[in-house]
Amino acid sequence: MGGMIVSTRPVALDDVPAIGELLCANREFLLPFEPARPDDYFSPEGQEPVIRTALERYAAGITVPHVILVDGRIVGRINLNDIVRGPFLNAHLGYWVSQADNGRGVATAAVRHMTRVAFEEEGLHRIQSGTMLHNAASQKVLERNGFIRFGVAEKYLKIAGKWEDHVLFQLLADAEGQNAPQ
Repeated sequence: MGGMIVSTRPVALDDVPAIGELLCANREFLLPFEPARPDDYFSPEGQEPVIRTALERYAAGITVPHVILVDGRIVGRINLNDIVRGPFLNAHLGYWVSQADNGRGVATAAVRHMTRVAFEEEGLHRIQSGTMLHNAASQKVLERNGFIRFGVAEKYLKIAGKWEDHVLFQLLADAEGQNAPQ
């Protein structure tokens, strides 16, 4: 990663301007991977309610919303979503990284950090994540972190206005580190 420092931290309301500007600058890059969003989603004004909702869900224990940082600069978002406690102890992992920071190991490092958050801080047993069938880069990010492909879900998410099939991956707490390449 060429000496850059990749980290994540919980999102804050103070991050809204930077996230909104980043989304605006990366709108065309992200559109093929995102659900249909209103135009203002890709702006600081549109991100304020998104981040407020994420923080409310965090307070309720059902989401862990983070920003991805490279050398202290916000370059994306990563979340543990839809956390279910009780006998399931599961979350869905979702993330995106700006186009300029793509392909540099940033997402791989951010996912590695969030797996530690999930298992060590949140006490989860399982993390799952899905990627569109053609998103080989994101599949490699998950595989580098020890995630195992366990199936394909037909018409799993509505992305860019179309129901898309997704490859499903999982990582179990007791498997962390065992599946990842050494």
